[in-house]
Order: sequence, then structure tokens, then C-alpha cells
Amino acid sequence: MRTHGWAGATPPTDDDEASKRIVVAAGELMDAGAGGVNIRQVAQRLGVARQTVYRYFPDTKALLSATAQHATDEFLADLARSLQGLTDPADAIVEAIALTFERLRQHRRFGLLFAEAEHGRFTAEVTSPQAIAMGRVIVEHLDVDWAAHGWVEDDMDELVEVMLRFVQSLLVDQRELTRTPVELREFLHRWIGVAIAAKSINP
Repeated sequence: MRTHGWAGATPPTDDDEASKRIVVAAGELMDAGAGGVNIRQVAQRLGVARQTVYRYFPDTKALLSATAQHATDEFLADLARSLQGLTDPADAIVEAIALTFERLRQHRRFGLLFAEAEHGRFTAEVTSPQAIAMGRVIVEHLDVDWAAHGWVEDDMDELVEVMLRFVQSLLVDQRELTRTPVELREFLHRWIGVAIAAKSINP
């Protein structure tokens, strides 16, 4: 493990910490709006030689893959904490959509959750396999007893599709920047929550 550089910070204590710092730096660059993040940019941010980064990641693809996995873990953990205890289908989905939109808008690195795995570029296809799989993970980790509310497998797939399409529409429309968090949730309850409540049965 290299022990100098690291932008003046205390050097990592082991390889795991070094790898994590590199991944975090890549995510920070993305959040700052950097395009086409690569090993050279990450090395510059950390104040280390490119060879130091290459020691842990053989190429940019491997670095982006690790950054995507870290972003996924961070995103899901944060979402799980925020949605804990919401057992009503409409309330849970409205909050899940709102939080997903807010997190993606605030932290560009979370866009890697829905990126094309091969190229590390954000996918324009909201119903891509990567996006659908991530949507299912979000929905299935909610504290909602979907079966007790009458939801079956096909319903869940369509619910995920609607969620993702709604999040995408919010992200591409800059008008959403004018809505407060409360207004956003009221809007979602009127047009999404009502439909989910109508589909659900009382257990």
C-alpha cells in the first residue's frame, strides 16, 4: 500500500481503507458535476499518483463498477432508514418516489444505480434491466405486506415501472425545482397515492 500523498490526509491504514477512499473520491467528483470520471481525475483529487489508484483498480471500468456498488449500498441503506415503519402502500411508495428523486438530484453518483453496467454511463432507458432490478429491491425492502394488500407479482412489476417513469419525468423537468418537499409529496399523493390506495385492499 502506498503511504504518501492522499491530499495531505493521514494515509490509509490498510488496502480496504485505501480502496474506499478512492471510491469515495470518485463519487465526490460525480456529485461535483465532473463528466467522464476516470482514474487520472481521481488520483488528482486524492493527491496521489495514478499508479496508486491502478494498484487497487486496473482500469476506469473497474473503478466505476466499485463506485456503483458503493453508491448502491449507501443509497439503499439511507432509503431503508428513511422509509422504516411505513406500512401503508400509498404512503410508502409516495415517500420512496420522493426520496429517490431528491437523492438522485442531490447526489449524481446515485445515478450509477441505473447506469449501463458495460459503459458506466447513465442509461436513458428507465425500464432497463438495471433500473427494474433496482426498483424491485427498493419496493421489496419496504415494510409493506404486499400480499396482504392483494398485490401479486405482475402488480409489483408494473408498480416499479410506474415509479421509475415518474422519477425520470421529475428529473428531466426542471420545473420540479420550484416544488418544496411538502408540495412534491402532496402532488404524488394526489396522482400516485390515490391509485395505489384504490388497488390495495385492507388486510
